[in-house]
Amino acid sequence: MTSDNRRRPRRRDRHGRGLRGPLAPRQVPIALTRSELFDDYVRESVERLERRWPQLGEVEFAVQDVPAPLPGEPEPDPDTARLDDVPLGRLIAARAGTPARIVVYRRPVEIRAKGRDERAALVHDVMVEQVAELLGVEPEAVDPRYGED
Repeated sequence: MTSDNRRRPRRRDRHGRGLRGPLAPRQVPIALTRSELFDDYVRESVERLERRWPQLGEVEFAVQDVPAPLPGEPEPDPDTARLDDVPLGRLIAARAGTPARIVVYRRPVEIRAKGRDERAALVHDVMVEQVAELLGVEPEAVDPRYGED
């Protein structure tokens, strides 16, 4: 074996079949990561709500892994915090030059929901609750099917 052969990357495996490709095409749900699936749940919920409430087009929607205190809020005490105390979402009111923002927290939602359908329903319920707070109405007024999924 010469030094030229050592530097060249292997193009085939030892059986001569070539490199393995992905197990599923990128557009198939099995190929999506958990965070990409979660983003899809939020996107679907936003689209569903915007059809009923067009003024939500001016609101920013975001996903964060875990909640962090807002500036000026105290850090939670990990010794006394309970799972029920962890928010699933948050509304950040509009300020001069910045639109209102609704944030959904991925990890707390994933912990509380067992499967895909339950997770998608919980994401939608969190979105409905935050939109209701933004609009100053009851969640049932935002989506009549609130809590049914």
